[in-house]
Amino acid sequence: MNIKDEKYLLFLLEKEHYGIPILRVNEIIGMTEIIPIPASPHYMKGIINLRGRIIPVIELRTKFGMPDKEPDEQTCIIIVERPVDNTVALVGLLVDKVAEVVTVYGKDVDFPPQYGQEGAQSYWSGVGKVKDEVVMLLDIDSILTKQDIVALSREARM
Repeated sequence: MNIKDEKYLLFLLEKEHYGIPILRVNEIIGMTEIIPIPASPHYMKGIINLRGRIIPVIELRTKFGMPDKEPDEQTCIIIVERPVDNTVALVGLLVDKVAEVVTVYGKDVDFPPQYGQEGAQSYWSGVGKVKDEVVMLLDIDSILTKQDIVALSREARM
């Protein structure tokens, strides 16, 4: 496995560490009012108005099949960029807590485990070791497919 060194934003869901490439992160905001959208996918929390731009927000806990958790003072929304066709969509990822930005060295990354039915593990690009923690490295394009982005954008415009 030949993986390059890359900077990741680490965040927590439950007590597990996850990482997304920092180059895909647009910004991090604190918890704000999320307006629910009726008849939207089960993992879509709703939409937010971020400086006049309507952005869909998905709850990673729900997407990964984790139990619900009430937002608290550490809950935040990571705004990520997802290229779609000739544009870049912004989508919010609701997470329990943002931890830090770290460099994950290619030598410390293993293939994600392949077991069971399709689930959260299908969203991993690898498993990294950072300090003494195991970090699930996420593939934003697998979490937010082109079809998801089109559906979320349509819902956000309604």
